[in-house]
Amino acid sequence: MNHPQQNDFLIPFLTVLSDIIAIEAAFLLSYWIRFYSPLADLIAVTQGYPPLGAYIYGSLVVIPIWLFLFNRRRLYSTRRTVAISDEFFAIVRVVTIGMLVVMSAAFFYRAFSYSRIVFAFLWIASIILLALGRFIVLEYEKHRYRRGLGLRRAIIIGNNDTANRTYENFLHRHELGYEILGYFADSESSARTPLSSTAYLGALGEASSYIKRERIEHVLIALTYKEHPQLYEIAEACEGLNVEFMMVPDLLELMTSRVRIQELAGIPFLKIKEIPLTTWNRITKRTFDFTVSLILLLIASPLLLLTSLVTKLSSRGPAFYVQDRVGLDGRVFRLLKFRTMRTDAEAETGPVWARKNDPRATPLGRILRRLSIDELPQLLNVLKGEMSLVGPRPERPAFVEQFKSEIPKYLERHRVKAGVTGWAQVNGLRQNAPIAERTKYDIYYIENWSLVFDLKILLQTVKAVLLGKDAY
Repeated sequence: MNHPQQNDFLIPFLTVLSDIIAIEAAFLLSYWIRFYSPLADLIAVTQGYPPLGAYIYGSLVVIPIWLFLFNRRRLYSTRRTVAISDEFFAIVRVVTIGMLVVMSAAFFYRAFSYSRIVFAFLWIASIILLALGRFIVLEYEKHRYRRGLGLRRAIIIGNNDTANRTYENFLHRHELGYEILGYFADSESSARTPLSSTAYLGALGEASSYIKRERIEHVLIALTYKEHPQLYEIAEACEGLNVEFMMVPDLLELMTSRVRIQELAGIPFLKIKEIPLTTWNRITKRTFDFTVSLILLLIASPLLLLTSLVTKLSSRGPAFYVQDRVGLDGRVFRLLKFRTMRTDAEAETGPVWARKNDPRATPLGRILRRLSIDELPQLLNVLKGEMSLVGPRPERPAFVEQFKSEIPKYLERHRVKAGVTGWAQVNGLRQNAPIAERTKYDIYYIENWSLVFDLKILLQTVKAVLLGKDAY
């Protein structure tokens, strides 16, 4: 019989063990680099070679402190079903704080003088080795899930678009560690929907008895606000059971994901919407966009020149395609792309979305789209300040006019600059994906922006481009 609780001990234990080995290895590697590697000749050793034992003893003091800091950041959870990019930034923060603790302790410990250069190497080596160790453990965890080991049995409560998308995501991502047994809803799912491929377990009123009888460990709830009274009944009937409830919120029913209370003149106000980026956040984001886009343009300039030349020679028409798009505050700007279609692609149809295996695309255009090279000229839009590296993808004015009346809160996407890539795109919502779903992800990004979030999306974009994922 499969015992998922074993995995709840094994993976945290392996993670702790990996961190201990990584920290100790970082100490030894840093010591070797400073005093015995070929790099040691570049920096003279003026006070003799310190004993290795002093650094080993120091590591034995540091390791428990750093493990405590990692635990405080909840990096030893029972299920590490996150991307390594998520943990990488947490590792950088914890190691940086940990290094401050180490240097403070070394300053007050006068019996031995530790090398500051070793500390610099230790900071870099710790980040690299900790991330590498955690990546290995994470891959091992995913391997176990793919083999059906340590899976948690779960059910879905609901039968709507959110429930179908939830099931579809879990169905194709076995590394999340869940086995979906079926779903409960007041009506059975229609044919050809994702939920129709799993078991219909009964009406909502039957869910609690099933959870008790089968000892279900995880319940994924995807109900509309109109069905919340039934949700309360299910939760109340499951009191005293070791079952985890997780609800997928309908983001379009919320004005914001961060509701705050602010007091003005002694009156408490519930702030349900606020400016997404403060002045300093806008400066930070703009500085990051300008610097990174400039570097990327310099690196990619040979590719840009070659692509523009080949595009011009391979088919009739200009190398670049300039198109009106709607950006920040609803302002229209001219978006740049490499031309991937015939010049008369929309002569008869008017504005239409590109689709997979689009017959209007040129042979070269299909390759450019597959590799996402056609998007590179948008770095010029970023450099000019018309776009950001990360943000909601901009649409054409004709589509904006259509969607603003069809999709609730669609215009909320224009509260920040449009992006070359976005949170929706790295989650597989590109091109002809439902615009309502893309809007949910865009709003979530706007309400939860941070520079770390941008870095995470950029790293996931690089991964998606290298794999050619979802490209048309």
